[in-house]
Amino acid sequence: MRAQTASPALFASLADDVVASGSDTISVPVPATGEPHHDLPRSSGDDVRDAVSRARLAQLAWARAGFAHRRRVLLRAHDLILQRSDLLLDLIQTESGKTRGQALEEVFEAASVTRYNALTAAATLRGRRARGGIPLVVSTRVRYAPKGVVGVITPWNYALSLAAMDVVPALAAGCAVVQKADDQGALSILALRRAFIEAGVPEALWAVVAGEAAEAGEALTDEVDYICFTGSTATGRRIAEKAGRRLVGASLELGGKNAMIVLDDVDPEQAAADAAYACFAAMGQLCVSIERIYVHRRIAGPFQRALVARLRDARIGTSLDFESDFGSLASSAQLERVRSHLDDAVAKGATVLVGGEPRTDVGPWCFSPTVLTGVTPEMRVYGEETFGAIASLYVVDSDEEAVLAANASEYGLNASVLTRSTSRGRRIADSLAAGSVNLGEGYRGSFSSVAAPMGGVKASGVGRRNGREGLLRFVEPVTVSRATGLLQLPRTGGEFRVLAGPFLLLARVLKAIRRA
Repeated sequence: MRAQTASPALFASLADDVVASGSDTISVPVPATGEPHHDLPRSSGDDVRDAVSRARLAQLAWARAGFAHRRRVLLRAHDLILQRSDLLLDLIQTESGKTRGQALEEVFEAASVTRYNALTAAATLRGRRARGGIPLVVSTRVRYAPKGVVGVITPWNYALSLAAMDVVPALAAGCAVVQKADDQGALSILALRRAFIEAGVPEALWAVVAGEAAEAGEALTDEVDYICFTGSTATGRRIAEKAGRRLVGASLELGGKNAMIVLDDVDPEQAAADAAYACFAAMGQLCVSIERIYVHRRIAGPFQRALVARLRDARIGTSLDFESDFGSLASSAQLERVRSHLDDAVAKGATVLVGGEPRTDVGPWCFSPTVLTGVTPEMRVYGEETFGAIASLYVVDSDEEAVLAANASEYGLNASVLTRSTSRGRRIADSLAAGSVNLGEGYRGSFSSVAAPMGGVKASGVGRRNGREGLLRFVEPVTVSRATGLLQLPRTGGEFRVLAGPFLLLARVLKAIRRA
């Protein structure tokens, strides 16, 4: 195993960057051993309010600095992310338990998001002309004003990449950010932030707080001008209610019970390899990972055998190198959730095709990738999001049956179709109720496409991150219209009487020449 680039001194130094005025800390364990690893400060409600106040002052200068300055700073941060990739990979693995390959996805994503927003923010948000209500008489422009201070609440599972997807476009748009980091992913976020600070982002402009949701989280959602949240649907609903009462905007990426459809024209071995990764990257602890597989009956046998063989032979490990295929669950709570879903399913008649056992020989929270058959609606694993180490396999007889089954969920975040036929795959994709659909892949195609919007439908959330939509959520469009003086707009009854005919004629002419 290669030597770790992060040291206890670095962990302590990063933790010191959390905004916290008191001495309270929490001990954070690591998945590889389950033992306490570092102490993280606790932020109080007053700490959060102070961070928001400082961020407001910093935001004024940041917005005035303009797009060119922000572009330079963000591109420097992009380069620092790449230069520090080994450190970031170590921190991600240490905190989440995922493999180095899956940690690499996060670093690549953070760099991609930073580069995209640095290079496109000006063109997207600089403003535009709009047709005036009366051509030549009224001139209209739309400008985009930063919303102010954005609150970002991110989970532990993809701490680095999910932070970048929300924080970086907010900075590019001219906003400030106060971010509440989950304890289990805070060091990765703080290391990412430090790269941005060294690149030129003012320290107060991006503050990180940590602590209990009931105190730090509530204070954050009480104070900010816009809220980004990634996490459970239950918590997302509470945040949406609070945002609604305050009349501030929110983007919420929530739960998923994502489906994969395996058509009868695939190579079973290749499809099994794709399905295994789509289900168990980060041990299934990813909002867009696959938990339901619908396979056509004609290839169900060979696909099932190939999937079982691949997962049975997979290398599970926690070493800081590229030797493992799958890693560890992130916490004892995650292990307990997986066990409870599995025990419930087996007790009610489900069959374990592969896995179903803890791998304490590798790590205290490691669990073998598990595939179930015979899953029925009364089992928790049928409709609830497991978020780790379990996928269910179903056999279907037609494309239509697969689509109906995939859509029969309260969630709609991601879906996948494995097929050799692009036209067939697109036809099915058009019928799936999901915010993203991947053809020939599980989740990485859409997840890595930072120029395209990402989000869910139904109980999987509202709003979109990434792409133009991801930038536009952080600005308020402001319409500025000017009377040109070419014609005085009517103000009295007599003036309206004179201009009524010309105005109605103008409406007819504009429709005739197809002018919007």
